[in-house]
Amino acid sequence: MLKPLALLAISLGSITAATASSGDAWAEFAAEVEKGCRAATADYFADPTVIVDPFGSESFGLAIVSGDTASIVCVFDKQTKTVEIGGELPATVTLKAAD
Repeated sequence: MLKPLALLAISLGSITAATASSGDAWAEFAAEVEKGCRAATADYFADPTVIVDPFGSESFGLAIVSGDTASIVCVFDKQTKTVEIGGELPATVTLKAAD
């Protein structure tokens, strides 16, 4: 009986460690995306707000970088670590109802 309990304890311990390191890895990833997106939009915004999708897509980190009057979509390539940005989008968007 002790052997199965020992195995269970070891298994649970390794799951907890994997979860913690995985959380740390995602936090590092988000910080890397934010840093890259801030640098890529430095010519547009002096002190932007950066909202990073915590996980991104399978291939890309995603963020929205916003200033006072506009926002820019930022895409971070997970493999090459390069950043691309879209054009400026207005800060407010008016949606029309379908007819």
